[in-house]
Amino acid sequence: MSKHVFLTGPPGVGKTTLIQKVSQALKSSGISIDGFYTEEVREGGRRTGFDVVTLSGKRGPLSRVSSGSSTSRREYRVGQYVVDLVSFEQLVLPMLRNVSHGSDAEKTVCVIDEIGKMELFSQAFIQAVRQTLTGSGTVVLGTIPIPKGKPLDLVEEIRSRKDVKVFNVSKENRNSILQDILAAVESCRK
Repeated sequence: MSKHVFLTGPPGVGKTTLIQKVSQALKSSGISIDGFYTEEVREGGRRTGFDVVTLSGKRGPLSRVSSGSSTSRREYRVGQYVVDLVSFEQLVLPMLRNVSHGSDAEKTVCVIDEIGKMELFSQAFIQAVRQTLTGSGTVVLGTIPIPKGKPLDLVEEIRSRKDVKVFNVSKENRNSILQDILAAVESCRK
């Protein structure tokens, strides 16, 4: 019996777009849904970072391209990006704590896009995700990266959970997979 649904696939394949479409569809059918997705921030045609956008409309920086000059004492970096952990935690943690208070009768859907390297710098986030996955009142609809390089503990943990259904999103299936994901989320709520 699946309780949660995750999408995985290469960067840029359309996981966030699918999550947004599924969220709209669930919302319009009256299902209680909260969560966040990450959005590229572009300036002058190039990507300068990522923002966290909550489904309730709040947004804040997740990461920005490092200017190279700042060497703060505690810097979390992924490639050229410096992760703004404080901003990320302020937006995401209260939402995750609230969402897990759903009841079994009215399961809330919690969108977590994504559980990746940047997000996993936050121990509090890791803990909140684990609690949300084990809580009974919430269905998680999330995205996880494709394994490459050193495995990310939480990502592998999610991938191997028996109560998680993982969809592999590809350029070939991304336009036809929406109904399958919706159906999977619906059945998790039963």
